[in-house]
Amino acid sequence: MFRTALRNVLAHKARLLMTVLAVMLGVAFVSGTLVYTDTLSTAFRNSSQKSYDDIDVALTPQASDTVPGVRPENSRLDAKLLDTVRHAPGAASATGIVNGPTGIADKSGKLIGQSGGTGGNYSPGKDGKDARYPMKEGAAPTRGDQFALDQDTAEKAGYHIGDTVRMSVDGPVREQKLTGIFTTDGGRGMSGGSLALFDTKTAQKLFGMPGAFSEIDVKAAPGTSQAALKQSLDKALPRDSVTLTTGKELADNQAEGNKSSTNLMRTALLAFAGVSLFVGIFIIANTFTMLISQRTKELALLRAVGASRRQVTRSVLLEALVVGTIAGASGMVAGIGIGAVLRTLGGNDGAALPDGPLQVTATTVLVSLGVGIAVTVLSAWLPGRRAAKIPPVAAMNSVHAAATTKSLVVRNTIGALFAGGGTAAVLVAISLDDGKNTSRYMMGLGGMLLLVGVFVLTPLLSRPLIALGGPVLRGFGISGRLARQNALRNPRRTAATASALMIGLTLITGMTVIAKGVETGINNVAASSLKADYSIAMSGEGQPLPSTAEKAVKGAAGVSAISPMRKDMVRVGADAAGGKGAAEAIGVDGKTFGSLGNLDFTKGSLGSLHGDRVVVDSRTAQDHGLRTGSRFPVTFPDGKKTDLTVSGVYNGNNLFNGVILDKDTLAPHQKRITTQQLLVSMDGGATDAHKNELVKALGKNPALTVSDKQDIADSVSKLFTILLNMLYGLLGMAVVVAVLGVVNTLAMSVFERAQEIGMLRAIGLDRRGIKRMVRLESLIISLFGGVLGIGLGVFLGWAVGKLIEGGLPTYELVLPWGELGIFLGLAGVVGALAALWPALRAARMNMLEAIKAE
Repeated sequence: MFRTALRNVLAHKARLLMTVLAVMLGVAFVSGTLVYTDTLSTAFRNSSQKSYDDIDVALTPQASDTVPGVRPENSRLDAKLLDTVRHAPGAASATGIVNGPTGIADKSGKLIGQSGGTGGNYSPGKDGKDARYPMKEGAAPTRGDQFALDQDTAEKAGYHIGDTVRMSVDGPVREQKLTGIFTTDGGRGMSGGSLALFDTKTAQKLFGMPGAFSEIDVKAAPGTSQAALKQSLDKALPRDSVTLTTGKELADNQAEGNKSSTNLMRTALLAFAGVSLFVGIFIIANTFTMLISQRTKELALLRAVGASRRQVTRSVLLEALVVGTIAGASGMVAGIGIGAVLRTLGGNDGAALPDGPLQVTATTVLVSLGVGIAVTVLSAWLPGRRAAKIPPVAAMNSVHAAATTKSLVVRNTIGALFAGGGTAAVLVAISLDDGKNTSRYMMGLGGMLLLVGVFVLTPLLSRPLIALGGPVLRGFGISGRLARQNALRNPRRTAATASALMIGLTLITGMTVIAKGVETGINNVAASSLKADYSIAMSGEGQPLPSTAEKAVKGAAGVSAISPMRKDMVRVGADAAGGKGAAEAIGVDGKTFGSLGNLDFTKGSLGSLHGDRVVVDSRTAQDHGLRTGSRFPVTFPDGKKTDLTVSGVYNGNNLFNGVILDKDTLAPHQKRITTQQLLVSMDGGATDAHKNELVKALGKNPALTVSDKQDIADSVSKLFTILLNMLYGLLGMAVVVAVLGVVNTLAMSVFERAQEIGMLRAIGLDRRGIKRMVRLESLIISLFGGVLGIGLGVFLGWAVGKLIEGGLPTYELVLPWGELGIFLGLAGVVGALAALWPALRAARMNMLEAIKAE
């Protein structure tokens, strides 16, 4: 039986090629994902370890227990503490570190890097060098008007030693002379993609910490372990003033964070690989079903001469094993190439990714081979069982018995149960809307059940839907009528062929509907939440504006109203401790905010926003039982407590959330007052001239963005557009696999109908008519799958959108008719392309040999 299986594989090489390609694409995606993420994880881990090689213990200010994320007043790393650390037992040396956001402009004045960059201090040792940053060209900065720049940024911007470079740190745009270009392995401090170094005094002044440091790094004396040094420093330093962390802990924490990111990426990519393999399952099952149907006599004769059912099943599974092994091995090799391409593309998109060789682990090899073999064998198992049930008497007939009415009733019943259960689960998930994972899990389960149910019901659905195309097909004469009859002749085969395309288009359509709804919701947020003409913020998310920005904007011509947005963390409730009760507080100008912001109030109103009068978002109000007129205790960043009064409750969104109060109420409790955003209204509204006036008033700062409502919406929706384009690329693989399935089915169908095609040629249907018949059959099957996929995708997109409304109240269902038309057209193109080779093969058949074919 093994020799029989091997002979069958070799005898049907062309027919099995499409199956190998379908499995190979899915396996290649799995293999490429594993190679890419393993490479990134290893490179990040090695980079993290290397970055902290010169640090045995790091000192950072102790976080406050009163308000999470806020440092207490006595938490200060100054020169006195640095001197104490240097003389602590077991310490060989200590370095004071200063860092903060620093945006570097290129020669055209634009910011380098999408999120700005980082600045730090060059701290030379006794030899006059800082081992962390070896100078490749020039010298280290020693004066306030000098700086050094990392090599990658210098090369990208075309800067050389002696150039004057514009940059944004805090205050007006600065011009610094480039005195040195250094190398660095990335890792620490380069999250923004560029790194500028100043002398220590200049860095302390620029980053608002004169005479202080943001971190102190300590090197252990020979023979002293990191743990021993940490214990020694813990005894020598004031308690509850600093946090001590060993270099190993720092490296492990950073590596763990990078691992979490790569694991998330791996999960997402593997999910799409799973979709591709899932689509491939239908092709494989369809292929083996047709092969077995064509070999009915052969298998029945094997039974007649003594082969058992188990041997026949084993023969089919052995064929699948050979095909799966070939597909798995070729997919693994292709995946290594995909991993290399992804690594190259990842390094070219502006991200600071560490270098490292490709990692091809034993796990990747085993998983690739295992997936290829498992998917193929499992897909062939059911056709193998059917083959074993072929009675020996079937050898006397040329065609095996068709499916019985009972089997179709059972299939339709099962499909109806799955589809009904899936629809019910989706509707229950919408009704739950609890903001928790329960509704999401229910939605996922319902979507999967519905998809499987529709697949099972596809043979039943094919007759009425394909019949709708009858009037159009009749316009193509006898070829059109024959194409319709061929598509309806074997509903199961038609269903299996169309289902592969249906699944891919379901996902693409659903994602598009969701993305368009989110984009519209974001546009609605910007339009409904802002009365201001402009919002001014830093390019780097969360970074504060320069301290001079507000004053500069007030002096610009045409400004009619302005309000800062100063964000900090407070603790709501008298009994809250630790992270419990933490909420964002936004300090605004109570006199002007009413004309700049447009909050959606559910209770009360903005009223007179001053003193102890505040407004809170509905989630905070719900968590703490607040309503209009409520008095509630708040703990500010400095640890002081006071009672505030609720003037109104509003629906939070991406722009406004938490407790909104007057800036003068918040300011006395902030150690350092920083503004994250400015809201500005202009006389005459938003115009290009007004925008240019604001940019000019801000000194053409490269790190600042002046955005109107549409700019705000576009900046957020751009992220969804990029994500959607990635999804299109990833899901496109499923469509490619579906194309292979259509080609495979048509090719086998042509072979199976060789005698019929020969008779058609003999009675007068010319080669052009034969080609047209096969092409129309392919087209109608593909369009049938496209209609099902688009319909399912719209329904699932609507359902998921209902869940999104809980977090984005302005979400709005938008049916992208243009895209839906393109998707349906894509299904037609798939059918047309897939039919090229089978149609040509059918037309070239010798009619006499075809008539004699069995």
